[in-house]
Amino acid sequence: MSAAGDRPLRADARRNRARVLDAADEIFATKGVGASTEEVAKRAGVGVGTVFRHFPTKEALLEAVLVARFGRLAEEARGLVGADDAGAAFFGFLAAVVDQSASKNAFAGALAQAGVDVEAALGRAGAELWEALGVLLTRAQAAGAVRPDAQVDQVVAVLVGASRAADYAPSAVPLILDGLRPR
Repeated sequence: MSAAGDRPLRADARRNRARVLDAADEIFATKGVGASTEEVAKRAGVGVGTVFRHFPTKEALLEAVLVARFGRLAEEARGLVGADDAGAAFFGFLAAVVDQSASKNAFAGALAQAGVDVEAALGRAGAELWEALGVLLTRAQAAGAVRPDAQVDQVVAVLVGASRAADYAPSAVPLILDGLRPR
């Protein structure tokens, strides 16, 4: 859909939008959320007007990048559902989420500061991630790799804590995640 959501985008506009999102993800991850939309446009190989045609504000661009990241994480989690070692798949996925947490936290913080309800903005992408995480959790519990009393909302809370800890004491992350293992 277009930025206004009123009609589907042409193929070239879809490609430009995807290039802008990829460039924004890369630029904001490496240079921080303070990087300019001009830098994003240059990296995407488009004019700044194209960026603003798809994303009327920098916050809209940050939100789209964050939603796309959550979508990719949900897709990654769904891809791990058939893994032979359910425990390794579960804990590997958690570690990957924590590894990406610094830029995700920066995006979420900038959006919250701009008055965006981040949880509402994530909407379907967030729900899909929780659902996929729940399936990974259930499989890991069935394999005996995760304590049976752990629930998906608790796992999300552990992920949030581990993600925050990664900024201050990265060596604490394995200890935090080990709390999910059976006693």
